[in-house]
Amino acid sequence: MVRRIDVTGVGGVRLAAWEFGDPPKTDPAADPPDREPGARPPGVLLLHGLMGRASHWASTARWLSGRYRAVALDQRGHGQSEKPPEGSYTRDAYVEDAEAALEQLALAPAVLVGHAMGALTAWQLAAKRPDLVRGLIICDMRASALGAASQREWAQWFQSWPLPFATLADVRKWFGEDDPWVERPNPARGAFYAEVMAESPDGWRPVFEPEQMLRSRETWVYDAHWEELAQVRCPALVVRGLDGELGRAEAQEMVRVLPQGQYAEVADAGHLVHYDQPEGWRAAIEPFLDALRDG
Repeated sequence: MVRRIDVTGVGGVRLAAWEFGDPPKTDPAADPPDREPGARPPGVLLLHGLMGRASHWASTARWLSGRYRAVALDQRGHGQSEKPPEGSYTRDAYVEDAEAALEQLALAPAVLVGHAMGALTAWQLAAKRPDLVRGLIICDMRASALGAASQREWAQWFQSWPLPFATLADVRKWFGEDDPWVERPNPARGAFYAEVMAESPDGWRPVFEPEQMLRSRETWVYDAHWEELAQVRCPALVVRGLDGELGRAEAQEMVRVLPQGQYAEVADAGHLVHYDQPEGWRAAIEPFLDALRDG
């Protein structure tokens, strides 16, 4: 089952939220002692990274749906959510959209699971609204500032894309093999980007506007986010891929700064941890989720 649920974000932006599996039935016999008999299952909100979409979480969401109501959100400018040309793509807008999703979907207090930009949104929301968040999983997102050089590199990278792509096979090959940012062939990366392409009259193009992605990105790359991390009071798990963008030293410092921080890493995974190595990803987060449920 795949079900779309419409959510209204800040400024009236229409957002698409998705369930990829049937939520668990309410079974009074299975309820933990501290929950009312037949109460709704605990909620999970999954937040993709920059350029991502909710469908990148489909495998994780289906796995979670046996025990949780797991919902993935297409954030503004992404997927099938609205992409207003003059809309706000600030940190506040992304955080308030996630806040609205939790409230309108009746998921709170929820576990927030975020990848990259989505992880930053998740911990900023957890710091802002601790009443809405019972747990946090941060996947491969740095807390340190990345700087102006990083933003310039991204702008140049977008310009290097050979748009339009003639076929989806061309998309998979370019992002999985030919992209200058690829150190060695990575079929998972090619598949990841194929999911964010749509067919147009002249070929395949991204479902997002690169200019909006740069506008979104510029609202966090120049600043560090340690202070907000320190304000997260709920249990939090920092997950990194061994070949990802978050280094081990910084990840462990993030764990130290988080009041209830924990650490996990996934072997043979790059930045797209949950997409590269879904089994390793599930093994990394399952003990944390189990402890939250039993706590």
